[in-house]
Amino acid sequence: MDLWTAVSALILGVVEGLTEFLPISSTGHQIIVADLLDFGGERAMAFNIIIQLGAILAVVWEFRRKIFDVVVGLPTQPSARRFTANLLIAFLPAVVLGVIFADLIHHYLFNPITVATALVVGGIVMLWAEQRQHEVHAETVDEMTWKDALKVGFAQCLAMIPGTSRSGSTIIGGLLFGLSRKTATEFSFFLAMPTMVGAAVYSGYKYRDLFVPADFPVFAIGFVTAFIFAMIAVRGLLKFIASHSYAAFAWYRIAFGLVILATWQFGWVDWTAAKP
Repeated sequence: MDLWTAVSALILGVVEGLTEFLPISSTGHQIIVADLLDFGGERAMAFNIIIQLGAILAVVWEFRRKIFDVVVGLPTQPSARRFTANLLIAFLPAVVLGVIFADLIHHYLFNPITVATALVVGGIVMLWAEQRQHEVHAETVDEMTWKDALKVGFAQCLAMIPGTSRSGSTIIGGLLFGLSRKTATEFSFFLAMPTMVGAAVYSGYKYRDLFVPADFPVFAIGFVTAFIFAMIAVRGLLKFIASHSYAAFAWYRIAFGLVILATWQFGWVDWTAAKP
């Protein structure tokens, strides 16, 4: 492992950790940053699977008490069973549509121009959603109904378009469907667990031949870095939303997307040459 590869793994681990659970699209940032670092090809595909696992482990650790309470309460507590059922219901749409369309989307849409466009459009939708009058009927994740969960699950499917943001889709979808800001954010975190683990297992098996022992040090750097910075991002976001809206993230998305589109339009960067 040369120094530049190690530095690239460190940078991409930081990017993954900071952006995975913020509504700004981790996939979009990974595509753009990886292209700038010239970190692509088969190694990058395997690397992305590993760092996503590092990020999701941070959420599991952060919500370990809730997870423990649900697991222990499944045999006796209706609230634990309802919460688990809601997660499974919300998870199913992504499973079905992901299996059907994942390869097509990866082939045609995984490029910086699509990412930039989705960032801008998603930011505008986010601003609109925040400015609407919110009618909240679920103040906590335990008050959600199966219909709420199903709606959030379909909203999550929009994140199959790179640049849309999985957390952004589920959080803003939750706000539109009557969840409080805290509930929408927390349920987005919980839904990320089966979604991301399932995607990682599926991709890991599909691309198992790409995992070679020589790359393990690179994977380790990315995994640990993603875990640390995802922990920082999750805790920071929960504190932020206690007294702020998501407007700041919306404006960031719009500004970042417009910068990418401007560099492409004026020929400063040949984003069309980027490879997934």
